[in-house]
Amino acid sequence: MIEPHAPARPGAPPSWRGPARLPVRPGTGRFLVLAGVFVCAACGLVYELELVALAAYLTGDSVTQTSVVLSVMVFAMGIGSLIAKRLRRQAAAGFAVIEAVLALVGGCSAMALYAVFAWTGDWGGPWAAGPRTLMVAFSLTIGLLIGAEIPLLMELIQRIRRQDAGGAVADLFAADYVGGLAGGLAFPFLLLPLMGQLTGALLTGAVNVVAGGALVLGLFGRDLTRRARLLLLTANLTVLGVLAAAAVLVDDFERAARTAVYGADVRVAVRTGVQEVVLTGGTHGRPLDLYLDGRLRVSARDERRYHEALVHPAMNGPHSRVLILGGGDGLAAREVLRFAGVRRVRVVEHDPGLVRLAATDSALSALNGHAYDDPRVRVTAADAFHWLRGAPHAAYDVVIADLPGPDRAAGAQLYSQEFYGLARRALAPGGRLVVHTGAAPRPRVLWTVDSTLHAAGLRTTPYLAARDRGLVLAAPGARPPLGLATGPGAPRPHSLTPRLLAAGRAEAAAGRIPGLPPSTLVHPRYRG
Repeated sequence: MIEPHAPARPGAPPSWRGPARLPVRPGTGRFLVLAGVFVCAACGLVYELELVALAAYLTGDSVTQTSVVLSVMVFAMGIGSLIAKRLRRQAAAGFAVIEAVLALVGGCSAMALYAVFAWTGDWGGPWAAGPRTLMVAFSLTIGLLIGAEIPLLMELIQRIRRQDAGGAVADLFAADYVGGLAGGLAFPFLLLPLMGQLTGALLTGAVNVVAGGALVLGLFGRDLTRRARLLLLTANLTVLGVLAAAAVLVDDFERAARTAVYGADVRVAVRTGVQEVVLTGGTHGRPLDLYLDGRLRVSARDERRYHEALVHPAMNGPHSRVLILGGGDGLAAREVLRFAGVRRVRVVEHDPGLVRLAATDSALSALNGHAYDDPRVRVTAADAFHWLRGAPHAAYDVVIADLPGPDRAAGAQLYSQEFYGLARRALAPGGRLVVHTGAAPRPRVLWTVDSTLHAAGLRTTPYLAARDRGLVLAAPGARPPLGLATGPGAPRPHSLTPRLLAAGRAEAAAGRIPGLPPSTLVHPRYRG
């Protein structure tokens, strides 16, 4: 490190000639550098959270995506810190270039990932080569650039006023950590709800490039050659122009990407605050499709097969009081209301926006038989797990868990032994619980759910139905019979028959995997 009044070495570049020639007092200069650290740290954390959130949204597996993104970034930050040692003699120019590149890469990362998702759809396997490789590449690049910031900032702040290394490190890391806090809070509470993932990332990039360029050109510009200042200014303005152009075009981009994902027949597309809900078709004879976060959840072509298989076996017995966990589309409620003797139905749905759409959209409400207009139906907007913790004991004859699959983000909680224990507590004597376990080509998931239900004190009857979906009927005490309700007031299913149920039970039993441990909150077992 050069002492404050050490003479410049012959032939040294301008940025290495002793103490910086500042346009402000050293104390003010140190404050501005620390303010730059604060802003850049906030932007860096927003990039990280953006990658985690978008990757989890596109794949549904938040644990894996968070682990991959953060571990790759932390590794890359260490490599970036080592690489930055070679830039110490051109600390000001090097920092400006790094911030410009970081702003461009981080700001455009969300659009690039969403474009790959929309136009390739290649997120199927656990390590699909295309988009997942791109996600790792962005994590690696952003981590390298973030890691190079602190060593260069340390060099710059020491050139303003020499201090002991420990004190300088403490000041820089304090500003860095506080900036990380600001970015971490701004992302979920400000950027995401007000601007969305794409515009939020672009705005963050713009703030990043302005902060980095202003710090170097405004504070250390006298130490750079005229040509270096011109090049840096041109680079920063170019990055800012690219980000601004992307922000102007982001709405057109989203429409084009949505068309690539859902087709040209998009009728409703809303972000509810919980998820993106898209409806296609439903008019002029075209069948209605409901997508949640980019994945088809309901198709009017065959949804009745699934909902009849989910609801009707569970209604074979006392069924005056019914609890539906999830099922915000109203289709499970439609099947429940077909049974005579149903006195009240409680729907606990995490996304009130989906419920509003199911009650007001003409096509979707027609498909669910206007279930939300029935005075017997009451809706509670709440997380199913937390609602069950306060639910009355032995209050329901039937509990229907129409939830996302266990390998989705909420699977560890909503398919855990603890969750099923709470559901069992809500069942009246002789009551039944039915659980949707996702796609049946993964028998390990089906039989892990079965094992978890057993661990919660329930006897089970697994079966397959409707596009090979896995289902488990469970009850405290005796094993529940798999059949259809008969007698006065029992509706006739449109597609489900006792023969199909028996075949589905036999098919599930043929893929049985014995001895699987149950899944719990602290030890989820639905991966792989």
